[in-house]
Amino acid sequence: MASLPPPHVIAAHRLAFGLGVGTETLTEGRLPDWLADQLAPDDAKDADVARRLAAATLHMKYPAGEEEGTKWPAVDDHRHLTSLDRPIRELWHLADWGKKMNYSERIRPFYDVFVATWIRAVYSKYQLREVMVDFWHNHFNVNSDVDITVAIALPTYDKDVIRKHCFGNFRAFLEAVASSTAMLRYLNNGASRASPANENYARELFELHTLGQPAYLNHLYNRWRDVPGALEGKPAGYIDQDVYEAARAFTGWTYGSGDYARDGEHHPRTGEFLYYELWHDNYQKRILGVEFDPNQPPLADGRKVLDLVANHPATARFVCTKLCRRLVSDNPPESLITAAIATWTAAAAAPDQIAQTIRTIVLSETFATTYGQKVKRPLEFTAALLRGTSAEFTPDGNFFWAMGNTNQKLFQWPTPNGHPDDQNYWLSASTMLNRWTFPLAALQGWWSNVGTTLLRSTPPTATSPKQLTEYWTTRLLGYLPPDPTFSTLVNFTAQNDNPDNPLPGGDRQTLDRLTQLVSLIAMTPEFHLR
Repeated sequence: MASLPPPHVIAAHRLAFGLGVGTETLTEGRLPDWLADQLAPDDAKDADVARRLAAATLHMKYPAGEEEGTKWPAVDDHRHLTSLDRPIRELWHLADWGKKMNYSERIRPFYDVFVATWIRAVYSKYQLREVMVDFWHNHFNVNSDVDITVAIALPTYDKDVIRKHCFGNFRAFLEAVASSTAMLRYLNNGASRASPANENYARELFELHTLGQPAYLNHLYNRWRDVPGALEGKPAGYIDQDVYEAARAFTGWTYGSGDYARDGEHHPRTGEFLYYELWHDNYQKRILGVEFDPNQPPLADGRKVLDLVANHPATARFVCTKLCRRLVSDNPPESLITAAIATWTAAAAAPDQIAQTIRTIVLSETFATTYGQKVKRPLEFTAALLRGTSAEFTPDGNFFWAMGNTNQKLFQWPTPNGHPDDQNYWLSASTMLNRWTFPLAALQGWWSNVGTTLLRSTPPTATSPKQLTEYWTTRLLGYLPPDPTFSTLVNFTAQNDNPDNPLPGGDRQTLDRLTQLVSLIAMTPEFHLR
């Protein structure tokens, strides 16, 4: 038995949420072709996911209530995911506190996206897109718990910002994020206006979205002209002065909240992006050593900032390092980062800049020789189990609770930096305990929303403990793990009997043994590594 998985199996665990639908063609020697297909997703060819999303429902239950004289009846029904494709204008009534309703109605768009995310992770044939959507949701993190606006804006943010741009051009991606209602509300730029500007978004734009914390040089320089290269308009990094000036550049970037704008005037109540000229600081600015003339056309100041940060060398290094860390290891080699930077920079104007960079990383020699240097997050681990067992699954309230205990809080991470991309965070005792508890709970039917057919999924020729172990380890892992893992699994399944003899008893006993075997495989280090 090989000590490492074959390269195509490594790819399945890194570029997909484990083996299953969407990885059938990812076989030996087929990675380049599979990757090309994954980087050009066509939703028209993913009919099963469309069907599942259309059929999915989520239980909505709350008692009758009354607020300020407005009454609403008790609700106890199952509703479809109605907000996923609706423009934010059609959902914005949920943000109107003058319209009285149960709070769960207001946050329903968040739950719709949560359910859809899991359905796509488990069943989409375009697995790499789902992996990268998760990556970018963390890179451009918004927290739906901060304000009802973010929860209502989440379907649009997920569909029209993150999914639309996940393989595209980074500069275009930045502007989509900067003008999104979810980000405008989360980092307060939607309320930013001249004298003084709110700096929250500008600071995270520099520190988390583009140049990165390593390029923050304020501990060395406190005047822009002292930063190396600044006098030539090519500073090595940024300082607080750049943040303050960039914040001024983004004043007036807001959204149709319906709130007060000035005497006798309110913003439109649409939830859509809005440039409000009267809030913009039109005076001259200096950002990253570049002079901004006063009184520029609408949006020009902010767009110029996005041009500067998108094309800064520190941004290429910061983002490419994060991509390498996500797809390869916590400490990717410098040679891989350098190669990714070269592609990123050469493709700066290309509509598929991100896809080209991903291709460079995945087809590198390093990608196939660094297995086992990261662990799956709860989303990856759980989806891999559900995919590997061909489970029928739709998230419900109990599943929300179970996933909340794993420390991966989809769309609810409390700070702008997103979930940590460091395996040490995911290896705490409490997190691992929840990982080990979930497989048996799911496969034994503790969760009503998970249905498995382990017995029917097992070939009739696999009757002995050794044959069953060979089949299910290969199905879940993609290869036979080395000893002592494999022999331990065989001996556990044999229960002190001859591992080459058929299991005694009927289907009930075989199913019980299978359930325990598959759960144990899901607890092995091999299943958690990628």
